Amino acid sequence: MIKIKDLVHRYTIWENENKKSKKTVLDGISFDIPSGQFVAILGANGSGKSTLAKHLNVLLLPDEGTVWIDGKDTKDKEKLWKIRTEVGMVFQNPDNQIIGTSVEEDVAFGPENRNLPSQEIRGRVTKSLDAVGLQSKRKVSPSRLSGGQKQRVAIAGVLACMPKCLVLDEPTAMLDPKSREEVMKVVHELNQERGFTVVLITHHMDEAVGADQIYLMKEGHVVKCGSPKEIFCETELLRELKLDVPQVTELAYRLAEKGIPFKLPVLKEEDFVEQMKAVCQSEDIERGR
Repeated sequence: MIKIKDLVHRYTIWENENKKSKKTVLDGISFDIPSGQFVAILGANGSGKSTLAKHLNVLLLPDEGTVWIDGKDTKDKEKLWKIRTEVGMVFQNPDNQIIGTSVEEDVAFGPENRNLPSQEIRGRVTKSLDAVGLQSKRKVSPSRLSGGQKQRVAIAGVLACMPKCLVLDEPTAMLDPKSREEVMKVVHELNQERGFTVVLITHHMDEAVGADQIYLMKEGHVVKCGSPKEIFCETELLRELKLDVPQVTELAYRLAEKGIPFKLPVLKEEDFVEQMKAVCQSEDIERGR
């Protein structure tokens, strides 16, 4: 679905009105994302995550290297519109994406701008709202929705354009824990049940646990990639990158250091509970002897 080779991107920085310089934000990025995969990209502020995301929807073009979306080179101007229909972007603040006076009007905006027949637009709106669980809110003004519901409306608006890939740039950064959970539930359902390729940029480590692959970025480079288990074993590297591990993972590590026999890493709360039960049962058996 996505292939990136030797991607370099530089920003122009004006030091004063007469002097400017270039800052390299992405420096030789290369990786592939197969169709249907869920990828999380992690890194501290300034590591280049959001700049990378903008290359996937042709909001930016490479200074060097190449980005292909479903076999199409992003530098090919004739393919620009097609690429943008295949990659939908969801940003941090849903208020910046919502423009309709009602939920259904906002979701219909993209298809309407493609001059689709009215019947097809209505069908797309219905399917998209079903996908994010907001069918009952279709007549409601977005201003009356919670933050999590607004973000789901933004996702529905992208889905109505029928992309193949969703790129989400810190979509839960402004949300409370309950709203974060609502949004991530929708994202996982779209990936697992509908086959969307998902690229998630996040600062919340627990949101990356369900990914197929995690890419760690530092100063414009990918410093490591791997499965969640492989990544969250690298506690020293994560701390070096100024990243945390999921709370349940950290707790399991600390208990293991105290001699409690945990199989590390523990990534999910339910896995922690199961292992803790096994430890307690083992201790009960020992006492019984």
